[in-house]
Amino acid sequence: MRYVIAGNGIAGISAAEAIRQLDPSGHVTMVGDEKAVPYSRPMISMVLDGSIPFEKLPIRVPSVYEDLNIETRFGNRISAIDVADHEIVLLNRQRIPFDRLLIATGADARSVEAKDANLKNIHYLRTRDHVRQIVDKLPHTRKPLVLGGGLVGFKAAYGLLKRGFKPTMLITSAYPLSIQVDGTAGKVILDELVRNGLTVRVGISVIAFEGNEAVMGAQLSDGSTLPCDLVIAGKGVAPSLSFVPRDSISMGQGIRVDEYLETSLKGVYAAGDVAECVDIARKRRWVNAIWPEAAMQGRTAGMNMAGRNISYTGSVSRNVMRIFGLDLMTLGLANPEPDSDCRMLSTHDLRNNRYRKLVFRENVLVGAVLLGRIEQGGLLLALIRNETPIGISKKKLLEPGFNFRQLMN
Repeated sequence: MRYVIAGNGIAGISAAEAIRQLDPSGHVTMVGDEKAVPYSRPMISMVLDGSIPFEKLPIRVPSVYEDLNIETRFGNRISAIDVADHEIVLLNRQRIPFDRLLIATGADARSVEAKDANLKNIHYLRTRDHVRQIVDKLPHTRKPLVLGGGLVGFKAAYGLLKRGFKPTMLITSAYPLSIQVDGTAGKVILDELVRNGLTVRVGISVIAFEGNEAVMGAQLSDGSTLPCDLVIAGKGVAPSLSFVPRDSISMGQGIRVDEYLETSLKGVYAAGDVAECVDIARKRRWVNAIWPEAAMQGRTAGMNMAGRNISYTGSVSRNVMRIFGLDLMTLGLANPEPDSDCRMLSTHDLRNNRYRKLVFRENVLVGAVLLGRIEQGGLLLALIRNETPIGISKKKLLEPGFNFRQLMN
């Protein structure tokens, strides 16, 4: 059996390890544009803030590919899939045949949509090389600018603050983390950022950059100009899918897969940030581009490629982060549209900066926002993933002392 794995991130390496457990002799080829051994992408922000060195990023030993008897073709991206001949084509025109193919190419940072965004010192925070480039520029940086109020934007701003800089953060929406939280939680988070020395401007975006070779300033949507000599853009990600033949493989937001992570093209699988699976809370297909789901999907796909039928029940989005003195956890459908069929319960302790919101669809918990105290997050996640009917008063789940035993009464 000839296995080809496109992508050497957590989904790809998890698939390779699963294949080797079931098929020790099959030929496995792994393709990826990064030449590094698998590393922890969530930890690159910790390199930026100086809490860990680059050397701590790898999650496998350097000999992992040799140990698993994997042929590697790194430093190259896929340019096409030849469906008729069962081959992938690399940018260098090499062709690699396959019997089973896994697409685990991850996602790329979204480009900044502004004039002259190709000036030097405008960076993204997505890969190991990205953070290395940023850290190398810090000794010459005086006026850093962060674009975006999402998870990456916050982590970039926090990292710069921790290193002694005073960055400005520009957010197009009315408050930070607007995809994950509502306005009440967003206001608490915004106040915490400002209280800790971060300059935050909301409802504004960059329309153009200024500079000769390197960036020197940003023209803003309100007509003002902001001096800057380093920019970190955190404007989200997009699945890496340019090579996927849409006439042969069903696509939506990502690559549509069935419960076995197989695409509409037999023998071709997808996992990780490119895979559009069933979202348990949303009750529809969704791309949940988070590390633990990518690992689980990669392992499941690898086992199915090697002949063991293992179903993937679906994904649940979740994020956990510390915002200076605040802990934040979001689970499932944490911020539903106003016209959804969901009902929300919330409680807000202004004195202690605590906020809790639970989202229900009929009798089932489908989402949660925990700000300030998150120790019950694991229980709430289990309720969402298992679609457990709530037989007690839903308001009890808002209580800080709520525990599993109360569900059994």
